[in-house]
Amino acid sequence: MRNLTLLTDLYQLTMGYGFYRQNKHEEEVVFDLFFRKNSLITYSISAGLEQAMDYLLNWHFDEEDIAYLRSLNLFSEDFLEYLRNMKFTGDVYAVKEGTPVFPAEPILTVKAPLIQAQFAETALLNIINHQTLIATKSSKICRATGGKGVVMEFGLRRAQGPDAGINGARAAIIGGCTSTSNLITGKTFDVPVAGTMAHSWVMDYDSEYEAFKAYADAYPDNCMLLVDTYDTLRSGVPNAIKVFKELRAKGHKPKGIRLDSGDLAYLSKKARKMMDEAGFPDALICVSGDLDERSISSLLQQGAKIDSWGVGTKLITSEDLPALGGVYKLSAVINKDGSVTPKIKLSDNTAKITNPSFKNLYRLYDRENGMAIADLITLRDETVDDTKPLTIFHPVETWKRHEVENFRAEALLHTIVKGGKLVYKFPTLKEVAEYSKGELAKFWEEYLRLDMPQLYKVDLSDKLHTLKISMIDGIREGTKKDKE
Repeated sequence: MRNLTLLTDLYQLTMGYGFYRQNKHEEEVVFDLFFRKNSLITYSISAGLEQAMDYLLNWHFDEEDIAYLRSLNLFSEDFLEYLRNMKFTGDVYAVKEGTPVFPAEPILTVKAPLIQAQFAETALLNIINHQTLIATKSSKICRATGGKGVVMEFGLRRAQGPDAGINGARAAIIGGCTSTSNLITGKTFDVPVAGTMAHSWVMDYDSEYEAFKAYADAYPDNCMLLVDTYDTLRSGVPNAIKVFKELRAKGHKPKGIRLDSGDLAYLSKKARKMMDEAGFPDALICVSGDLDERSISSLLQQGAKIDSWGVGTKLITSEDLPALGGVYKLSAVINKDGSVTPKIKLSDNTAKITNPSFKNLYRLYDRENGMAIADLITLRDETVDDTKPLTIFHPVETWKRHEVENFRAEALLHTIVKGGKLVYKFPTLKEVAEYSKGELAKFWEEYLRLDMPQLYKVDLSDKLHTLKISMIDGIREGTKKDKE
């Protein structure tokens, strides 16, 4: 097993050394991981928590790590000795994997000694940014089918390396894909695998018919034939029908055909008609070939006859948004007496001003229909009283207000790690995918649609908003005096 402890940026350790020298390294702090505006879609599907915790709870500086750090001539021997014994001893709170989340929401909070919390930043962002990005792209693609057919993840050969392929396929399952072509992901996470043949299979035989017949002999009860190697409608589909008839005569039921190129709308409609007329109305039509949510939506609008979708490159690389801007920011210092000193980062860009202090996140649901109404970010010690009406307001455009009645409030941040020990039982990948599907169903379509979605409300509690504004005013006043 690889030791990924040094999966971090140099400045995490140079800061760590500075904290150590100033005797601030054991100061208890709170960091939040959250996303800013997501241009991919209004929501994201949180993913990667299990792998992130595996990193956090298993880091260890082995002798090779220490020797390498010594060679940089940046750190003292006593600091290197400190690192040799450093383990994560803090707490982690996070939303469950598969939860739909929105910009500015703390989806993971670390409360730990400063040096540990700071050191964790890079790896946590690396893991959660990537898997959340792919899970979100998968969700978009799967939703584009409108429930018409299943989506299979086919992206391994185009992923940016083995880890991106393995964990990207995992994230794609969370987002809604039903299977993957990736065997190691199937084995590791116990999820279905899918795949049949490549064009090379057909090309290796003297004729397309011989190639199809040989494949049918090998897989008589799982015969999915790739029909676009030469001429889809003049050769591929007729030869597939011929082999299907032979299979049926032997008591087997053919599975269907796959189209990988050409005008998929036209070809699927023609192929469907040909197979129906030949007596195979149950034979499936699978398509692949640089698909994404836009092309899938277009194909369905054209009346394409497609039962399953194999999606690769544009899913596993999230082609239209290759990186998700998750950030990890200091929000509080915990004093020795347990009191909280809030921290805030200011910016001329309103979206980059952070929400201060140790926080919690609530989702408000309509009691009558169970649908999500809004999310509310609060101070950690606040509770939301759902027995009486609640007025929520936009964090910036505060004149935008909405009174919520007959609702229930659910805290979304769960305790994952306590005192350096895992206290949360991770569900299976299948369970995460099913949970995510159920949670997404609690949102109205207008928040999830591909084009011009309605913005979902993410508001601050009165106490948190008051604290934030007072800190902004206080810092700006202090800055003004410094200039004088």
